[in-house]
Amino acid sequence: MSTQYIPASTPAAPAPTNEKALISLVAGILGLTLLPLLGSIVAVVTGSMAKNEIRAAAGAYSGEGMAMAGLVLGWVGIVLCVLGICGLILAIGIPICLLILGLSRVDWTTLFVVFSFV
Repeated sequence: MSTQYIPASTPAAPAPTNEKALISLVAGILGLTLLPLLGSIVAVVTGSMAKNEIRAAAGAYSGEGMAMAGLVLGWVGIVLCVLGICGLILAIGIPICLLILGLSRVDWTTLFVVFSFV
């Protein structure tokens, strides 16, 4: 009675991660922490490029989830920056408009002193 040894097949190597997907994810995280607008723009651009490359490679690359996460973080960062800029414009513009219309109890010198410390 002889037993035949059947060698186990070696599993296929996983597809390498697309570098732009990783850059997109890191830039998206940086866009929400250290580099607010610049990191978010880089995340959106590289995330889009990575998703296109991964789709075109038909399984040669992995990392579509990282690219999508970078895209989402990038867009969230851009929206937060736009909202922050709008809030800053309103915080400065409303007191000035009230002062011009004469509806404020503060005079120009007080307003100048307040904004000179900001």
